[in-house]
Amino acid sequence: MPPDFDLERTHDGLVCGLDEAGRGPLAGPVVAGAAILDPIRLPPSLRDRLDDSKALSATRRDEIFALLEDSPAARVGVGVVGALDVDRLNVREASLLAMQRAFDTLGNPVPTLALVDGRDAPALPCAVRPVVKGDAKSLSIAAASIVAKVTRDRIMRDLSRSYPGYGWERNMGYPTAEHLAALRSLGVTDQHRRSYGPVRTLLSDIDEARDARPRLV
Repeated sequence: MPPDFDLERTHDGLVCGLDEAGRGPLAGPVVAGAAILDPIRLPPSLRDRLDDSKALSATRRDEIFALLEDSPAARVGVGVVGALDVDRLNVREASLLAMQRAFDTLGNPVPTLALVDGRDAPALPCAVRPVVKGDAKSLSIAAASIVAKVTRDRIMRDLSRSYPGYGWERNMGYPTAEHLAALRSLGVTDQHRRSYGPVRTLLSDIDEARDARPRLV
């Protein structure tokens, strides 16, 4: 079954959807998307295209994102938390912070309910309802998932021009064979999450190799 407005219709007030992208990558930010959709004014041509971002091609996500930005029946927002803060907070807390930031960018009127993909509830000035696999159930969350994914992919493509060789324009920072090989040959950047296993292991190996070098007396 495709996502619909059933969850939104259980609430009498203004509902937004929240989702994040980028928990798993070794590099780059965590990005959250927020979306408010007007069920009455949302055109069927847009409604019928909305789905969990993971079920859509990159081309289709870009098309839908552009429609969401242009539609008077949609209001979207984005929140970003960089790699340094992912390390400082841990990725779960960074994801919740990104959702808070995305929610804040929605402006007024403020939603009275946030439908959030997953099991965690960010601290927001409204009621919050976590929904497991919500991006496949709620159209608002599905829209938010597309906003988050498209925005993060664009950030990673931009970063790939400043940090060539890691393939971020293709792997989006995920631990592919290409990315892991580049880590070993090119080293760790300030966009890498040093608390993540492969990066942490590489840094540990570098430290051990440095400590093992003979010292001149």
